[in-house]
Amino acid sequence: MSFETIRNVIQASIDVKKEILDSEVILAQIDELANHCLKSLQSGGKVIFAGNGGSFADSQHLAAEFISRLQFDREPLASIALGTNSSSTTAIGNDYGYDQIFVRELKAISRSGDVYIPISTSGNSQNILATIETAKSLNLHIVALTGNTGGKLKGQVPCICVPSTRTERIQECHIMIGHIICGLVEDRYFKK
Repeated sequence: MSFETIRNVIQASIDVKKEILDSEVILAQIDELANHCLKSLQSGGKVIFAGNGGSFADSQHLAAEFISRLQFDREPLASIALGTNSSSTTAIGNDYGYDQIFVRELKAISRSGDVYIPISTSGNSQNILATIETAKSLNLHIVALTGNTGGKLKGQVPCICVPSTRTERIQECHIMIGHIICGLVEDRYFKK
């Protein structure tokens, strides 16, 4: 890979982030989601993430930022990434099918008023789509992180759509958006 190729990749990442920076809609969505997370946590709720592959890793990463810390030492904030118990995931996949791995866990651990953030670069992940009706029936506040079109998720729930069709650019922005949300929640929860 030449320096020019490396520069082009970095510039492509910057370009997508610049589109987000210039979008009043996306900035408002990020702020609103942070406020919903804050409200849930202040009332004893939690923030729940789910995703597949890289989005699964992002889900774990962001749940850890809430539970551990991001910007400063503080008390933990309740958060979880669905699918992290491999025994449950494999049992559910075996007994009910892979599209149910998140649904059953969501039913078991969520409560009305929790925030649910499904992450899917395409917006078409079947096991994520399968969670939506359950999340709605449980009265969870749902906002998905997706790519440019929002896929099938966009027709079902509010989505923060990263303006790109490239998986790596979308994932870079999902983690950035997640860090912003965690930072805003920390500030608003602990620095009243």
